[in-house]
Amino acid sequence: MRRLSSEVNFFCISSSINSGSCNGCDIEIIASLCPRYDIERFGIKLVGSPRHADVLLITGPVSRQMVDKVKRTYEQMPDPKAVICVGNCANTGDVFYESYNLVGPVDKILPVDVYVIGCPPRPENIIHGISKALTKKNYIEIEGLLKKIARHTHLTLAELDLYLWYSETGKILK
Repeated sequence: MRRLSSEVNFFCISSSINSGSCNGCDIEIIASLCPRYDIERFGIKLVGSPRHADVLLITGPVSRQMVDKVKRTYEQMPDPKAVICVGNCANTGDVFYESYNLVGPVDKILPVDVYVIGCPPRPENIIHGISKALTKKNYIEIEGLLKKIARHTHLTLAELDLYLWYSETGKILK
């Protein structure tokens, strides 16, 4: 198997936040770390601190007690960051929908980049969601780099994009 990205040695995911679920999704996240699926072979590593994470995995609907903690964890992550909602409860509220103690699904609290559906979702789906988040994160990093280069070279993004296309294809600029 090849790595998801040849430019990034490790793509760090934060330990998932259980914001009020039944732990079914958490068990599947742990299963994706075990030898059968072994996401570390793709360069994806679970870290304990959000300060070292690229992606935040959230399971369960957000309860009133967890709103501040979820926001604080998100704010501690370095930019660019991504949020993955794992499971139906995090995406829609599922069986806990309109409960008296819930604020709602995660996307009412944080901007969500990837939704992984299922109750509970299979480890393959979780790995696929993480790869989608990696693709988006790499795109955001490249776009930021292009904007920085454009500022220093006084080129527009369209001119810079055209220049990069010519340099990748080997065609001569006229």
